[in-house]
Amino acid sequence: MSLHVDELEARLHQFNKLMTELLRGRMARNTFQPWEVEILLDIEACALRDANRREMLRRYQRAANRYFERGGRTLLKLSEYLEKKHRLPLTTEPQ
Repeated sequence: MSLHVDELEARLHQFNKLMTELLRGRMARNTFQPWEVEILLDIEACALRDANRREMLRRYQRAANRYFERGGRTLLKLSEYLEKKHRLPLTTEPQ
């Protein structure tokens, strides 16, 4: 669902707060907006390995912010980020 820029900016701010809580390893609240639950469920469904979970979440957060800065009209989900990351063509050395 495409959002108005002002609403998306507010959500992005809340998204960054949510990601900060996740990266700290504890949630400071027990009430979430429906879109936050959707983001959390998507992250859980991606089943990140503990070894690289924090770094992957940091990269995802930066990518979500870049996506917005470049004109994205929704919040980027982790599954979408991972899908786009794996679709990038591999560079090959010239022969």
